[in-house]
Amino acid sequence: MCTMRDRAILHSDANCFYASVETVLNPDFRGQAIAVCGSPEERHGIVLAKSEKAKRAGVKTGMANWQAKQCCRDLIIVPPQYDYYLKFSKLLHGIYRRYTDQVEPFGMDECWLDVTYSPGDPMEIAEEIRQAVKDELGLTVSIGVSFNKVFAKLGSDYKKPDAITQISKEHFKEIVWPLPCSDLLYCGNATTAKLGSMGVRTIGGIALLPVDVMQRKFGKNGVALWKYANGLDDSRVAHQDFTAPAKSVGHGITCVADLENMDEARKVIFALSLDIGYKLRYMNLRATGVQLYVRDSELSFCSWQKRLEMATQDEGTIALAAYSLLEEKYSWHNPIRSITVTATQLDSSQNPTQLSMLLDYERLVRREKLNESIDTIRDRYGKYAVIPALVLDEKKMPVGNDREIIMPGYMYQ
Repeated sequence: MCTMRDRAILHSDANCFYASVETVLNPDFRGQAIAVCGSPEERHGIVLAKSEKAKRAGVKTGMANWQAKQCCRDLIIVPPQYDYYLKFSKLLHGIYRRYTDQVEPFGMDECWLDVTYSPGDPMEIAEEIRQAVKDELGLTVSIGVSFNKVFAKLGSDYKKPDAITQISKEHFKEIVWPLPCSDLLYCGNATTAKLGSMGVRTIGGIALLPVDVMQRKFGKNGVALWKYANGLDDSRVAHQDFTAPAKSVGHGITCVADLENMDEARKVIFALSLDIGYKLRYMNLRATGVQLYVRDSELSFCSWQKRLEMATQDEGTIALAAYSLLEEKYSWHNPIRSITVTATQLDSSQNPTQLSMLLDYERLVRREKLNESIDTIRDRYGKYAVIPALVLDEKKMPVGNDREIIMPGYMYQ
């Protein structure tokens, strides 16, 4: 039983979420090897999620559909139904909120819960949640119970599916320290590889390094990882009504055919940028930076960014900046398969901005008025009522399948 001074954090992770929802929607899939996959026709033909049976057969997330079929010849492939996944996600959150109002999502199928002051023992609460999810939704969850968020996440990953793992303050080293570095939250592939080159392959190895070594090698992230490995994470679970401010707004697309030259890329970049300005104006934000992400036909990727001369809400300015990055940085050794344009370094449009004697402000004011008029027309007649002539004949973007990307800033206090 937790005392008033002990923290009790749960991390609940729905097992094989997309595939499990498909099984609830179609009971004939129960016990079968199924995979939720993107469409090969739209060049999204990869595994998004798989059932436990498919996982045991060797099917992995991110694997091409044909590769998954080779691993598991009786694999049932189904298209994603995101509306249903979102509905089940909200139902999961509803169950969690019976126990606490501190419920912080970490993706559609994962949540942290702070049950420090909730009635009952944390392990009993975890068991009640596990059983309620199974009885009411037909899904299973794995739950980690610990004294901080990072170890609770490790606990939910430690034993799957349909399991509860407790990582206590007294005994965390026995469970956590033997785990590979890559299991630690926010320890990505590049950091894991660099740690490996230093002879550090476990979380315990990170914990036992001098903190100044981690800082020298990895900066602030290194210090954070050292604290996490030593159980010193004190970040809070956000309140259920908390909405993190957006840090960036962008759109990305996997083209139906590879882009062969700058002219084709320019049309796609401007098409992707169309809604970014509208979204910025709707959210009363301005961007002072632009990032361009490119993946080529060999699936290699690179990204570049630049700072704008002045904060803007104008999609044309954002598109021109992204195009200039591509023109300057991309070598065209391979055609381009996918592009993402992102407005970054966001600021409130109500904040004052530093003026420059080198900019044509009369032109900027005219452009703002034009955008306001276009927004009014689009609000009334639809988003495609007014579009630039440049993108009218663009054939390599699948209609209605561009990805809107809004990245929140997570606040840890």
